[in-house]
Amino acid sequence: MTSNRLPVIIILLAVVLVIAYSSVFVVNAREQAIVVRFGQIQSVKTEPGIYFKLPLAFMDADRVQIVEKQALRFDLDNIRVQVRGGSTFDVDAFVIYDIKDVRKFRETVSGDREAAEARLRTQLDSSLRRVYGLRDFDAALSDERVAMMLEVRDDLHGDAENLGINIQDVRIRRTDLTQQVAPQTYGRMRAERLAEAELLRAQGTEEGQRRRAIADRQVVEITAEAQRDAEIIRGQGDAERNRIFADSFGKDPSFFEFYRSMAAYSSALSSQDTTLVLSPNTEFFRYFDNSNGTTPPAPPQAPAPAVPSN
Repeated sequence: MTSNRLPVIIILLAVVLVIAYSSVFVVNAREQAIVVRFGQIQSVKTEPGIYFKLPLAFMDADRVQIVEKQALRFDLDNIRVQVRGGSTFDVDAFVIYDIKDVRKFRETVSGDREAAEARLRTQLDSSLRRVYGLRDFDAALSDERVAMMLEVRDDLHGDAENLGINIQDVRIRRTDLTQQVAPQTYGRMRAERLAEAELLRAQGTEEGQRRRAIADRQVVEITAEAQRDAEIIRGQGDAERNRIFADSFGKDPSFFEFYRSMAAYSSALSSQDTTLVLSPNTEFFRYFDNSNGTTPPAPPQAPAPAVPSN
């Protein structure tokens, strides 16, 4: 009789194990769980751990829906936007988000991530067109893109919040000119850069001329000041020289005359081509053969020849 009960016991144990297994679910650190009972949210599990529910989900009782807790991303590619002035761009963008309010996420889109992203893509497309349309051509390619991305993020915030989603970041991956307007745009940009280069070159030439004029004026001023100082110093030197000569003349007039004569000889006879036609007995050569400066005696004259008488 015991042997007849064994299969029954095994079956009962299997049923208990199945019921126990279907009554337990695990939520890890990257997930959130929604327990739905008869179509209504029974509870939301946002912390990791082991939880219990009604077993087997019989007659739609206690079904568990797992929702990602980590940061998620969706992309929007090849959106053609037009800026102020008529130029068009092909834009790629992406959005980083997380599901913040799991209950609202379940109530609005039934916890369907694809449905939520489809709604956000529509809003992202509209926001990109609006933000680009308010700006000029250069703004889309400048540092203003950071402000543009923040503006798009703020546009998405309201709709995302209604879905229980938090928008962490919006990024523009690519902003390219369309093939139709690229040649004209590049030509205009090249002309603008050339004009800017010519303006900078003209400003540089003007600045160079101004600096050269300042330098030339300073050279004239410095040269004039140097010549003035040189004349003053030369005058002071001449005055000192004259004073020394005067003192020397007062102390020893004969030496002074000798010194002046030697200076005159040096100046007059400094060149080998100098020719002087002077009498050796002139005052100029009185120190030339006689350091005392005395006039040499005149040579004796020969007696006159006798005249015969008649």
